[in-house]
Amino acid sequence: MIHIDGSNGEGGGQILRSALALSMVTAQPFRIKNIRANRSKPGLLRQHLTAVNAAAEVCAAQVSGAELGSSAIEFTPEKVKGGEYSFAIGSAGSTTLVLQTILPALMTAPEPSVVVIEGGTHNIYAPSVDFLSKSFLPIIERMGPRVHVEIERHGFYPAGGGRIRVEIDPVAKLTPVSIMERGDILSQSATATVAGLSPDIAKRELEVIVKKLELDEELLRIEQLADSVGPGNVLSIEIQSEHVTEVFTGFGERGRSAERVAKSTVAQVHHYLHKGVPVWSHLADQLMLPFAMTGAGEFSTCALTPHSETNASVIEQFLQIKIQTKELDWGLKAVRFI
Repeated sequence: MIHIDGSNGEGGGQILRSALALSMVTAQPFRIKNIRANRSKPGLLRQHLTAVNAAAEVCAAQVSGAELGSSAIEFTPEKVKGGEYSFAIGSAGSTTLVLQTILPALMTAPEPSVVVIEGGTHNIYAPSVDFLSKSFLPIIERMGPRVHVEIERHGFYPAGGGRIRVEIDPVAKLTPVSIMERGDILSQSATATVAGLSPDIAKRELEVIVKKLELDEELLRIEQLADSVGPGNVLSIEIQSEHVTEVFTGFGERGRSAERVAKSTVAQVHHYLHKGVPVWSHLADQLMLPFAMTGAGEFSTCALTPHSETNASVIEQFLQIKIQTKELDWGLKAVRFI
């Protein structure tokens, strides 16, 4: 039994999600206490409880403590099984974070899977579906599996009501990948999405993009949604290079102007382009676990976030692997899995 303290490091939900994913992949039981201890509302919220229940269903696990508000659970996995699964969060909680929990096991399962998850599709503190499909999953597919994510209905905070459908064609073992160079920038584009709001918001966001990134208008797109349960606004900037695609996302909020949303998102893009690094911080967070599962591989990034460092410590409790970082030029880091 592996024992985990959920208050360690950044003390958030990622510790729980990584532990669940790794427990399924390695067939090792674990107990975690102090779940999300460093958050304003500690313990299991609906999103986290859905992740626990989804993991349990995928591997027929025995679980104790799986209830709203719980600060500790014990999880004993059995054999992972692919197939058709459907999970509903019951709030605007992130569908992508629930997927993040079960995907590592399903992409190495004995049979293909189709997963439907209902909840939020675009959440400010979670990777968007656009980020997964354009940035994260293409790298996963280099490792062997085929994973396709489709938004069947958009869901924004606080209404939720979104739905994604995920098709997974697994492999027995993941192939290591190396991403040490970004290569030339091949294209840059931006999409401003609005649901239940004036398209003028999207237009103003893209006007900032034109000025700050000097993009041609043909590379800009306004997307007006009719399928969302509640209102929402999201700005997505895609930077495609030879070896990786990065997606930077800004979210509209009440009291925050379209111009501020766009300027803050562009600032992230400028920083990324200036650094010359292939893997930015959010993508580095997402890649830690699948890279570790290969038993090898490497990527270069900027300074690791506390989120990534905490994730690495959980990974090393389950896998016989060391995650090493080495300083490179210009303040960059090489992350190697050995």
